[in-house]
Amino acid sequence: MNGFETPFDSFLDRGERLLWSGQPKQGLLLQANDIFMIPFSLMWGGFAIFWEASVLGLTGFAQQKHPVGSAGGAPLFMALWGIPFVVIGLYMIFGRFFFDAASRNKTWYGITDRRLIILKSFFTRNVSSYDYATLTNLNLVERGDRSGDVLFGTPSPMAGFTNSSWPGSRRYAVPGFYLLPDARNIFNQIREAQQRAGK
Repeated sequence: MNGFETPFDSFLDRGERLLWSGQPKQGLLLQANDIFMIPFSLMWGGFAIFWEASVLGLTGFAQQKHPVGSAGGAPLFMALWGIPFVVIGLYMIFGRFFFDAASRNKTWYGITDRRLIILKSFFTRNVSSYDYATLTNLNLVERGDRSGDVLFGTPSPMAGFTNSSWPGSRRYAVPGFYLLPDARNIFNQIREAQQRAGK
């Protein structure tokens, strides 16, 4: 790769050549599934914050007297019980976008003359490898701005949700190169590398 060091250098086998490496689109992104996710997160987060504020007596609905072991007129347990729901709500409204951007910043895709590699180094380093002989179903999902995904399998009807910033959603996603700025070009490079490897 033009003599530059890449994150894949230490993972390549002897004699293996890296043909291309790149990353998903960077920065904060809105995706198609956010049409549904944003209203849901606002309802969840809004209710959780209002409920917690009411328990703490910040909305005028709580009792005026604050007995020992209470918060805002409500039992201390009720105040503590609502905190996780508020945290989850804030993550769904704001935090997931920053988590998703940070995760994509630590994700690299590689095409070699033997296989495809996905490297993720967010918190822990995870390397996934896909030999060309096993890629029997390669799919391109392209968007209007030429960005898209190259999937190593048949996309699920719920594909827009399985690779979202929603907690735990990615574990059910089809393996692939997601959110590529120029997906068709990368798709063609993979097909060419796959054909050369099969000869």
